[in-house]
Amino acid sequence: MAVKFGPAGNSASFTAMGYKNSLQVPEYLTKMGLNAFEYQCGRGVNIGLEKAAQLGEKAAEAGITLSLHAPYYISMSSVEEIKRDNSIPYILASARAVNAMGGNRVVIHTGSCGKISRTEALALALDTMKKALRALDEENLSHIHLCPETMGKVNQLGTLEEVMALCALDERLIPCIDFGHLNARDMGYFKTMAEYRHVFDTIENCLGADRLKLFHSHFSKIEYTAGGEKRHLTFADTVYGPDFEPVMELTLQKHCEPTFICESDGTQAEDARTMRDYYESLP
Repeated sequence: MAVKFGPAGNSASFTAMGYKNSLQVPEYLTKMGLNAFEYQCGRGVNIGLEKAAQLGEKAAEAGITLSLHAPYYISMSSVEEIKRDNSIPYILASARAVNAMGGNRVVIHTGSCGKISRTEALALALDTMKKALRALDEENLSHIHLCPETMGKVNQLGTLEEVMALCALDERLIPCIDFGHLNARDMGYFKTMAEYRHVFDTIENCLGADRLKLFHSHFSKIEYTAGGEKRHLTFADTVYGPDFEPVMELTLQKHCEPTFICESDGTQAEDARTMRDYYESLP
């Protein structure tokens, strides 16, 4: 497995180049020189299994790895038990869809802290995650990797340490490291190579070399306020970070083979290609 680069959803150039539907994504990505794609189900898993399988077949022929972003309204840490329990069917629907696509990674937002402490919110999310894993096992989907994501708003569950705690539950759990989110929630965390290296070292120390090697990642520049993430930007922005170059350099130095999904605003395929080009230029 090599390092994978691709967009979250479609850039503006997808339609500008004359493409109209998701089954044309593999052809588009091939033209863009990319080898990964994250199918967006943030507002619900609305793709049928037949169409998912068709997309997966075309992606496999093109050498493109597929992952899926689960619905945003999943709340594994809600104080309301019914909301936590309702997260399980949403996760299962996401797992069924990505499985039909031939992929095996589902990215999940685990929830917010609300009016409870971070410790209490994490305990609830851990319990819900255990239930989700059992549900996957019962549906013979134990090969699907759930990828809890680091989050960009201060009140959301999803610090680097919280994601490590969730992933420590089971070796099937792979962290989704969103460098833009980590930068935004601390109002500009990444300042030197040391901060980037800390992320890599933390994954290895908490989860081991194998999961460090294959971690999942989102990357974009993100505008932030005191509350954290405000909006996604493009690589053309020169005010907000983070920089992708240190991440590419550490990926090579540590012999990692992650999947990098770019979430730039409208230029995600182009910016994913920029990351790929820089990575491939490294000596």
